[in-house]
Amino acid sequence: MIKIKHLSKSYGDLTVLKDINAEIHKGEIITIIGPSGTGKSTLLRCLNLLEKPSGGSIYINNIDLLAKTTNVPKIRQKMGMVFQSFNLYAHLSVLENLTIGPVKLLGKSKSEAGSKAFELLKLVGLAEKANNFPDELSGGQKQRVAIARCLAMEPEVILFDEPTSALDPTTVSEVLAVIRRLAKDGMTMLVVTHEMEFARNISTRVFYMDEGVIYEDGPPEQIFDNPQKEKTSSFINRVRSYHYHIDSPNYDLYAMNAEIETFCNKHFLPRRVCDNVLLLVEEVLLLQTDFSDIELRLAYSEKTGQVEFLCVAAGAPVNPLEASVHDDDIGLKLIQSRSAGIQYKYENDKNILSINVKGASH
Repeated sequence: MIKIKHLSKSYGDLTVLKDINAEIHKGEIITIIGPSGTGKSTLLRCLNLLEKPSGGSIYINNIDLLAKTTNVPKIRQKMGMVFQSFNLYAHLSVLENLTIGPVKLLGKSKSEAGSKAFELLKLVGLAEKANNFPDELSGGQKQRVAIARCLAMEPEVILFDEPTSALDPTTVSEVLAVIRRLAKDGMTMLVVTHEMEFARNISTRVFYMDEGVIYEDGPPEQIFDNPQKEKTSSFINRVRSYHYHIDSPNYDLYAMNAEIETFCNKHFLPRRVCDNVLLLVEEVLLLQTDFSDIELRLAYSEKTGQVEFLCVAAGAPVNPLEASVHDDDIGLKLIQSRSAGIQYKYENDKNILSINVKGASH
């Protein structure tokens, strides 16, 4: 139904979309997730030419949307968009907001458009508000009217740009329930959202966007339970990270420890977890013989509560889990006592030690 090839969008020197390639089929519900500023909303706006792409191509039912001969307004009528800011006409009643488009653009009579509009208001649970004006409605009610107005144009595809981001938390469920109803009815939809459980439950596919590309594309079971790529996993698990690089044996131990404590305090980690991390870092660094290139990383998952300590060090293989590496076994016992799981591997001339810090899970 929609085919996107090598789509890009830039604003001067700022590239927002780099190389977007995707196909959306009839009846699919695609949720688009990812950090802020990664081009999710820009992608939707390019699809209906609210933003003109800088490069690439978009095909709607095999029609080249960017061709000079394409009747863009006619195509746009089949691709409705629901914005986060509602965009209702404040001077028109709810019913008039729904009928103005079908009358002026689709050539329907006022009675026909009014009858259809009233049915759509019933669908979104707002028939009793038909004669009210937008400023008499709550945020959730306004968004439901916006969805009904979009449906009044009989679209084949609906684009939702963060439809709940401007809403009070108590009204979010109203709007999500309407979108779920549309999904059951087989409407093709692309939904930019930060509602992760909603995305998991409603999607046929999920696009995870990062740095202007569709970084990972898959069914919700893959994206949310078994992401294939590191950035996807970090986002889904709400991973907060800290990095410290050492390139000399004369590194500043006290500055590093202070940064680690700041990281732990910032994310409200228990004191015992912070102490365990500090001890693990100290003991692991005591094992190092080559300080030319050592990367220390902490990764805290807000979702699971786990803290992972990773040490990636250049040099000959040094497995800290082998007692022979230690002058005595006290260091090994200390590392083991502060960890809930340890893995070591030597890869690409790097010693990679991964430790799940004890006492850190929920």
